[in-house]
Amino acid sequence: MRLLDRYLLRELLVMLGFCLGGLLIAYIAFDLISGLNRFQEQDLRAGDVVDLYVAKLPAILVFVMPITLLIALLYVLTNHARHNELTAMRAAGVSLWRICLPYLAVGFLLSVAVFIMNEVWVPDSQAKQEEIMNRHKHKPDSANAAVQTILGFDNARDGRKWSVGSYDFRSNIMTNVKVDWREQGTNWSIRAERAELLEGVWTFGGNGNYPVYVLEGDASTGFQNIQWLQTNRLAMPQFTETPRQFANEAKFNRRLGTLTAETAEVPISELLDFLRVHQDISQKYRWWLHTQLQARFAQPWRCLVVVLIAIPFGAASGRRNIFMGVAGSIVICFVYFVLLQMGLALGTGGYLPAWVAAWLPNAVFGLAGFWLMLRVR
Repeated sequence: MRLLDRYLLRELLVMLGFCLGGLLIAYIAFDLISGLNRFQEQDLRAGDVVDLYVAKLPAILVFVMPITLLIALLYVLTNHARHNELTAMRAAGVSLWRICLPYLAVGFLLSVAVFIMNEVWVPDSQAKQEEIMNRHKHKPDSANAAVQTILGFDNARDGRKWSVGSYDFRSNIMTNVKVDWREQGTNWSIRAERAELLEGVWTFGGNGNYPVYVLEGDASTGFQNIQWLQTNRLAMPQFTETPRQFANEAKFNRRLGTLTAETAEVPISELLDFLRVHQDISQKYRWWLHTQLQARFAQPWRCLVVVLIAIPFGAASGRRNIFMGVAGSIVICFVYFVLLQMGLALGTGGYLPAWVAAWLPNAVFGLAGFWLMLRVR
């Protein structure tokens, strides 16, 4: 069987390489033509354009990989069926499931690869693209580029609200900091011109002229009857907020203003961390976040689903035009993406549970492919 597996894999991988190369060239060519005016306005050079598309490449691959695999697999299976190779294999006692085992392995490995790209490289690709697009217009120094201004962080899990004038994510230094919380029936507030993370502990003030004010008041009256404490340095080891949580907050502040159902661009780790901290977010945002979370898990497995749906379409016996496989892939892709957008829209709108909305296309096409495979003669 190793010889047969190598033959089937070679035929698939060669066609997969051709299809992937062709789709990438077509995608980049059309995108390049449509973006030439923007590149000229930004004074981009040839090297900058190359850097831009290198930064875009992970997102492009995540998008085109399932389509490429579907086209290649339908083409190869249709070609095998057209020359009666699949009939000969099955006549020799090899089941259809065993014949398709190499294809399922390729689908699984590509799903894992897409998952890694989606979590590691894709989330930061947009920021890299913007940096490349603006590198000749203005060149902020690296320190300024890492500073987030006017950052609010409502840690509902621990009952603390942070208001930060600016946060340098490289040095973990804040300016114009205000932290409000309630503890044992008492309202507390810290006001400081400066705060920084020292050995894992948030420390307000510092060695210079950075006064720190601590306000205490009754919870029923707010800070009407307040007591003041002024110091130059105050360490708060009970504050468990991490730089990563502040960075996630800054990202979500930019994203939540433009919610879309079409993309799932926030990494799983950031989504989980955000949901753990923000337990009192509105229902609208909760629907969106949970749908995005489930979509992050479901999206990579499209590669495995297209294998299941392509096998019965391409492996049916009979002499057919080889381009029927390509035509079939177009129809399958269209129906899949229509169902995908419907599911995400219903999930973000709260009409379907998040896991149903995100996994609906995979479940429908996966089960349909499994059922059709059982009916292949």
